[in-house]
Amino acid sequence: MEWIAPERLDNTLMARAARVKLAVFDVDGVLTDGSLHYGSNGEDVKVFNTLDGHGLKMLKDSGVELAIISGRSSEALAKRSRDLGITQLFMGVPDKQKVFEHLLGSLSLQDADVAGIGDDVVDLPFLIRCGFAVCVPSAPRYMREHVHYVTDAEGGRGAVREFCEIIMHAHGTLGPALAKYLD
Repeated sequence: MEWIAPERLDNTLMARAARVKLAVFDVDGVLTDGSLHYGSNGEDVKVFNTLDGHGLKMLKDSGVELAIISGRSSEALAKRSRDLGITQLFMGVPDKQKVFEHLLGSLSLQDADVAGIGDDVVDLPFLIRCGFAVCVPSAPRYMREHVHYVTDAEGGRGAVREFCEIIMHAHGTLGPALAKYLD
């Protein structure tokens, strides 16, 4: 089974993605569409995309470590993270760069070993250090000018799946992961 990569994924971008050992995800605007929903008791309600979720599972199963860094805290996000087996969850983070530094140190990684995806300028301090930095198309123009790749899909609508599949394609793990569904 062959996955057709977007034409704008040149050899340089694929080389960046091939080096990835850790993928870091923002939440609002990336794992969700960025809308904030509140229940009748004021609880935070988040809507996640199942295709994105399966992409996260496939990427994790391929050997890439996953981390989520969110400026907001949410029980919905904590549950989603548990459901997906993501143990590197950091919520209520005012300075994402500090968590990025912690991850590099605790996992003995270099900047070039990390891919990150975000949607707003608060993500830039860690994204500009990532070996493969990505944002969604609705990100502000300033943000889009400082990343290596802008997804075709929007946040909460397949951007995470696209990001995961690019990394897996670069690692040579996407084809085998998809082929098992045809057996």
